[in-house]
Amino acid sequence: MGKNNTGNAPDIDVVIAWVDGSDPEWLREKSQYSPSSMAESDTPVRYRDWDILRYWFRSIEKFAPWVRKIHFITWGHLPPWLDTASPKLNIVKHTDYIPQEYLPTFNSHTIELNMHRIKGLAEQFIYFNDDMFITKPVSPEDFFKNGKPCDTYGLNCIYFGENSAGHFCGSDLEVINTEFKGQKKAIIKRDRRKWYSMKNGARICLKTFLLGGWDWFPGFHYDHLPSSFLKSTLEEVWQKYGEVLDKTCRDRFRRESNVNQWLFKFWQLCKGSCEVRSSRFGRAFHIDDGNFDELCRAITGQTYSMICVNDTPMTTEFEQKKNRVRDCFEAVLPEKCSFEK
Repeated sequence: MGKNNTGNAPDIDVVIAWVDGSDPEWLREKSQYSPSSMAESDTPVRYRDWDILRYWFRSIEKFAPWVRKIHFITWGHLPPWLDTASPKLNIVKHTDYIPQEYLPTFNSHTIELNMHRIKGLAEQFIYFNDDMFITKPVSPEDFFKNGKPCDTYGLNCIYFGENSAGHFCGSDLEVINTEFKGQKKAIIKRDRRKWYSMKNGARICLKTFLLGGWDWFPGFHYDHLPSSFLKSTLEEVWQKYGEVLDKTCRDRFRRESNVNQWLFKFWQLCKGSCEVRSSRFGRAFHIDDGNFDELCRAITGQTYSMICVNDTPMTTEFEQKKNRVRDCFEAVLPEKCSFEK
C-alpha cells in the first residue's frame, strides 16, 4: 500500500463526479437516447448548477491538505476556472475508465460503480458527489483508521416514497441478503461494540436493537454524505456479483431496478471492515423552504465537518437560494486555491 508524502501513512485519494448540465454538446448527446422509466432521473434538478464547485476545491486544499490526489470525473467538459495543470489533480473522462460497452452513459450509478477502474487510484479513497463539502479542518483518521474506512454502524428500514432512493436500497439489499444469508445475527454479535457504539447515536442504536431480531438485513442507516471506500471492496463485489452490476451499467439512465454505490458501503459494514465514526460528523440538507436558513448557518458557522447541499424538487426560488449559498461559502473560503487559474 502506497505511502503519502510524509511516509507515515497510506495514501488517501478523493474522487468527485461532476456534470455540466448546460453543456450543449452533452445535452445533444443526451437527447439522442431515451430516458429511463424513472422520471426523476431526467429532471433538471439532477443537472442544474449551484455554481459552488470552486469552493469544493478550496475546502479540500484548506481543510484536508493531506489528500494525495483528486480524481475529477467528467463527461469531458471542465469548469473554465479550473487549472488542469495542478499536480494533485487527475482529470478522468468517462472514456478513460468506464468500459466501452456502457458508454455513453447518463446514469450516475454507472459512473460510481466503476470507480475502482480509475488509473492510479489509491486503495483508500473518499467519494464525493459535487454537492458534498468539507466545512472545517479534518484529519485522515476522520475517514480511515487502522486501514479501515470510517462509517456509522446502524440498521434501518428502507423508505419507499416519491423521489426517494428506496428502490436502489432495495436492489442493494437483495445482493447483501444473498451474500450474507443467515449471517446477520452473527455479524452483529461479532462486531457488537461497533453496532452499539454510542458514537452512532442513541436513536440509531435503538433502531439497530429493534431491527436485530430478523435473520435478514432490512436496511442500513445512510447519510447522504461523502463515503470512505477501499478500492478492493469494489473489486470484490464486482468479482462476486458482476452480472448484477453489469445489468445496472447497461442502463444509460437510472432505473428503479439499479443497484448503486451504497452497496459497497453496506458490504463493508457487513464485513466489519469499518471503524465507527460519530453520526454527528456531518449532515445532509435536502433543501426546502423549512431548512434553508439552517443550511446557511451551518456553512458560515462551520457547524459540521462536512455537509451536503442537496437540491430537491422542493427547492423554490432557485436563483435566489443559489446566490445566498454561494455568498455563505465565499465568507468561509474567500481565497483562491491552487486548483484555480
